[in-house]
Amino acid sequence: MHLPTSASVIPAAAAAGAILLAGATAVTAPAAASAAPAARPAAAGAPRPGNPDGHAYVPPAARAVSTPDPTTVIGRGTPAGCTSQAVVAAVASGGVITFSCGPKPVTITMTSTAKVVNTSRYVILNGGGKVTLSGAGQRRILYLNACDKLQVWITNHCYDQATPRLTVENIAFTDGNATGKDITGGSGGAIYAQGGQLKVVNSQFTGNRCYPEGPDLGGGAIRALMQYQNRPVYVVNSTFTGGVCSNGGALSSIQVSWIVLDSVLSHNSAIGWGANPAQKGTEGGGSGGAIYNDGDAYTLTVAGSIISDNSAREGGGAIFFVSNNRTGTLRIQHSTLAADPSGVFHNYPGIFYLGHGQPVLIDAKLES
Repeated sequence: MHLPTSASVIPAAAAAGAILLAGATAVTAPAAASAAPAARPAAAGAPRPGNPDGHAYVPPAARAVSTPDPTTVIGRGTPAGCTSQAVVAAVASGGVITFSCGPKPVTITMTSTAKVVNTSRYVILNGGGKVTLSGAGQRRILYLNACDKLQVWITNHCYDQATPRLTVENIAFTDGNATGKDITGGSGGAIYAQGGQLKVVNSQFTGNRCYPEGPDLGGGAIRALMQYQNRPVYVVNSTFTGGVCSNGGALSSIQVSWIVLDSVLSHNSAIGWGANPAQKGTEGGGSGGAIYNDGDAYTLTVAGSIISDNSAREGGGAIFFVSNNRTGTLRIQHSTLAADPSGVFHNYPGIFYLGHGQPVLIDAKLES
């Protein structure tokens, strides 16, 4: 990705005030529907994830998966059996994974990263609204990489294989940390997903981190690369707070489409410096306080969501979206972006966008 000349960029110092846009381009918005995933469970006294006032239509492919007959149940009714080792083994075995850790919420501190084996057709991790997986600030929590030969090599077309399909639902991820300096090792503090397909439903992400500098590293919570047939990563009824990375404090990707529905992304930060390509004397990065998207032909849809109080040291305090060949599209509807400062550049309040035409904005409230 190469930034344009400064003539096409609005410096942060010239930020506009609040604006309410109802159709910046000529489009017809689909009618909101009442269909939604199953009720979102939450730990006693804890807020449910996602935006309770969001009413986006949730397509069947994006909804929570029913898990009445799990392949593996972690625990035997008490917290004692709910261990990092049990999670790692269950994820490696694949299938449907649920938890039986007792009636109270439980936090499982991961002593190693749970890794999906590429021969698994699917991995569904359902925390039942009571389970938090913690990286203890020392390690990534969950890893899928169809191109990682250590997780079993299936095909030379690993970037475009249909499986494994990874779904996380009704679960929380906290204090994940991708500590490597390369793209794979230093991106995706809670979840790294390369190849296959990823879906996130009714889940909470707090305080996850990845490497703090570099132009192509990103995703304090989630990093996605090359999903099957460019099918979107669905993020539904989920919350992302306190994520920090070089780029994309919450979500980051290259050449991946996203559909973010009824979710909240707040207080995330892109802390790199020098943008992309890295300016002389800098390590690069610093764009997309909440969401960082780069690549060619891909899309980002945000509906029924709140993106607020995020920040980027460089561009796009809320969203950084660059389609190098100008074919990608950004659509924001029935959503609010507020108080998402861009340190150096943006061309919409909280957004830096280079794509096909202008973003499609329908009842989208943008506040600088």
